[in-house]
Amino acid sequence: MLEVATWKSHKILFLNTLAFTVCFAAWMFNGVLVTFLVDNQVFNWGPVKIGWLFGIPVLTGSLFRLPAGMLTDKFGGKPVFGSLLILCAIPMYLLSKADSFASFALCSFGFGMAGVSFSIGIAFSSVWYPRERQGTALGIFGAGNAGAALTTLLAPTMLNKLTNNGVDIEGWRQLPVYYALILASMGVIFFIFSENRKPASSGKSFTEMLTPLKHVRVWRFGLYYFLVFGCFVAFSQWLVPYFVNVYYLPLVTAGLFASMFSLPSGVIRALGGWLSDMFGGRKIMYWVLGASTLICFMLIVPKMEIYSPGRGVMAKRAGVVKEVTSSSVVMSDQTYSLKGKPEALSNFDNGILVLPGKQTWQEPVVKPGQTVKKKELLAKGVTRIFFQANVWIFAVLVLVLGTIWGIGKAAVYRLIPDYFPEEVGVVGGMVGVLGGLGGFVCPIVFGYLLEWTGLWTSCWMFMLALSVVCLVSLHYVVQKMMKNRHPKDMRQFENG
Repeated sequence: MLEVATWKSHKILFLNTLAFTVCFAAWMFNGVLVTFLVDNQVFNWGPVKIGWLFGIPVLTGSLFRLPAGMLTDKFGGKPVFGSLLILCAIPMYLLSKADSFASFALCSFGFGMAGVSFSIGIAFSSVWYPRERQGTALGIFGAGNAGAALTTLLAPTMLNKLTNNGVDIEGWRQLPVYYALILASMGVIFFIFSENRKPASSGKSFTEMLTPLKHVRVWRFGLYYFLVFGCFVAFSQWLVPYFVNVYYLPLVTAGLFASMFSLPSGVIRALGGWLSDMFGGRKIMYWVLGASTLICFMLIVPKMEIYSPGRGVMAKRAGVVKEVTSSSVVMSDQTYSLKGKPEALSNFDNGILVLPGKQTWQEPVVKPGQTVKKKELLAKGVTRIFFQANVWIFAVLVLVLGTIWGIGKAAVYRLIPDYFPEEVGVVGGMVGVLGGLGGFVCPIVFGYLLEWTGLWTSCWMFMLALSVVCLVSLHYVVQKMMKNRHPKDMRQFENG
């Protein structure tokens, strides 16, 4: 790494961030396209197949992050990044010819290589900046995550225009061609304007470069990144069908709401890097994981409407029923009043209801002329519990969660140069692999959870469990460090 940042450092950082934005937009392409094709019945794919098509590009971009980071440390970022952009344009173009699940999956596997741009850019950016500015620089680079928002924001509108709002449905095939042209053009720009630079460890053999991976710390960083990055990638795609199915929104509107999650998460990453430089990556991660746990807990309650038996009306003495109405039961010389069905029963979706609500009423179960015994049921009680899961409240919570995860992404990568200053490419690549696997695994898990439970909020239940695991892991490590470094203080703390 350099001792002082120069104008060349800023130029390379700009090119890296721009190229990463383009790659990330391509990496998240299936989230919008697959939803559009299924919604318009071009392909009859269920939630499991959709989950696989969301996850396959992420799998490719995850598995090859480690070798991409090693190649960047070995040969520098210019030849590796430039070649990647041009190579990814080929399967992206071929996607326009796909006509089956198999061909779609194969092309997705190919252009999913765009995901390795992260480990390339991290390694190539870090060698141009001094250690004290690593968090800010890598945070700015990571803002290229906003490419996911560009796809969810613009691609639905483009698909509607290319297909003439579904009239000429085959027009969707033009969009992959446009994406391929953008990838290839960015590759040419990168080759022309960037300058190459290698870290001091570039002389090591590939076996020696892998040495840092024996440290448990690397895998712990990977666990945190599985949550804050992998799940961000997963939801950048999964939120589009989520909004369409749960809130019945048009695809364009669903893409707009999904971009509210992914755009702030990408942009805020620069602020996360600065905060990590100021306060330390570990302290920031404490706040991130705690907030993630709280918000996921708030999101697990599904939009629902439940009917249950309520308080009924029983006869106080035996007799014959004389009259039955919706508001009363007259028996012998006694009248039993009933609670009528509320008028607002059918329009509870109007307005914003933050908390779950309930409605209760009573319905007669007897008829005029019927002989009734003492304590026999005259009217059954009905209780209706409903939770609106208002779309605006949901969108705000999702936006906040995406922002928090964006800060967490920067915090994780701020820790890497502190412990592995000359192996950022290798360690960053491995952490990126584990994080990227989250983007592959989660959509598939979401698909199976939806299939098994029938609840769209099952994905948030999974996120809650994962957030708790990460938070407990971090707390355990901090407690262990405190005991080793300050045993007296720790004993005093534990004893109150």
